[in-house]
Amino acid sequence: MNLSVSSFDDLSARVAALRARHAERRPGPAEGRQPVHTVYVPADRFSRTAPADFGAEALRLLNTHTPGAGSFGAAFGMDPEIAGLVRERVAAKLAGEPVEDVRIDFEDGYGVRGDAEEDAHVEQVAEAVAAAYQVKSLPHYWGVRVKSFADGGHDRAMRTLDGFLTTLRDRLGRLPGGFTITFPKVQNSGQVELFTEYLERLETALGLPAGILRFEIQIETPDALLDEEGRVALLRYPGAAAGRLTAAHFGVFDYTAALGLPPEEQRLDHPACDFARDLMQVAFAGTGVRLSDGSTNVIPRNDGPDEVNAAWSVHAEHVRHSLRRGFYQGWDLHPAHLPSRYAVVYAFHLTGVDDVIGRVRAWHDQAAGRAGVLDEPATITALVGRLRRAVDCGALDESALPASEVS
Repeated sequence: MNLSVSSFDDLSARVAALRARHAERRPGPAEGRQPVHTVYVPADRFSRTAPADFGAEALRLLNTHTPGAGSFGAAFGMDPEIAGLVRERVAAKLAGEPVEDVRIDFEDGYGVRGDAEEDAHVEQVAEAVAAAYQVKSLPHYWGVRVKSFADGGHDRAMRTLDGFLTTLRDRLGRLPGGFTITFPKVQNSGQVELFTEYLERLETALGLPAGILRFEIQIETPDALLDEEGRVALLRYPGAAAGRLTAAHFGVFDYTAALGLPPEEQRLDHPACDFARDLMQVAFAGTGVRLSDGSTNVIPRNDGPDEVNAAWSVHAEHVRHSLRRGFYQGWDLHPAHLPSRYAVVYAFHLTGVDDVIGRVRAWHDQAAGRAGVLDEPATITALVGRLRRAVDCGALDESALPASEVS
């Protein structure tokens, strides 16, 4: 082939340098299983059996208020064709793995206590975690939420985390897998840097492997999105965390209150929240930082069918809103949230799943046109991700996957 330019090696080298820089900043999505929710339990109410207790109460509510496929489908606005299958799998999930991720809360859900009282709860929680680990009842993911560095609680946050991990080390001799720290009310990357430095010191003091203490941040202040110069503050958090940042969770109520929204408009599906989530998606795409939506504060006041179904209706619609916008994880605060969480998530994954499997199979068979859609590689990646999430949470059996996607 005849070429007009004698050499473009210098340009190729510069292109490669740009690609390397981009890969460092955005190495790709996180690998492995992502939980569909994080269940928050105040520290003073956490016990070894807390996750199982949540599941037992959720299953009781499910069986009491939706004893069959018809009532289940009506309660959650579900296609009758899949209601029976979804109910069966939700019941099995509540009996076998009701909580995928638990966060023992020493922040807003716990409140401000005296040092002696919080120290006592720290020790109590560490003992409960150790006992749960020894009988294999600790959820796949678990962790603690400490107080914020934004409102004067930094000393207490560091004392709580130190005391908890020290007690757990002395009790077990190790840190069980799946542990994550939630760092709330982030206002700027400087707080993330300081928290990261504290974790480095804590690892050294405890004799833990470097980098084992990882954390997620809560985006619940306007400053967390845009800095004082109008730049997107979110972009700096992964670097400030030096590889320790696992996820960013959206805090609905602190954020909407900070914007001045009236109480009746402080809700997960408010358009102001959509703006924040959109910005989070753009900033963290491809960084390996997972996204989680926030919580619904509506819970049943009693066991009456009107109360339970009203709470389910609100929570289910919020979960749908999150899923439609690509947020596959959220917070649950009450056992009544578990049936609606899994019902909506399972229906989301199972609706049209045969078409999804057909498109993936056709792509790998180099016969994409037969599926009726000319899919792009990026779309196939998204479809495969959907199938993997469905398997991970229990909505779909792995045996249903195309052979090319079986791990």
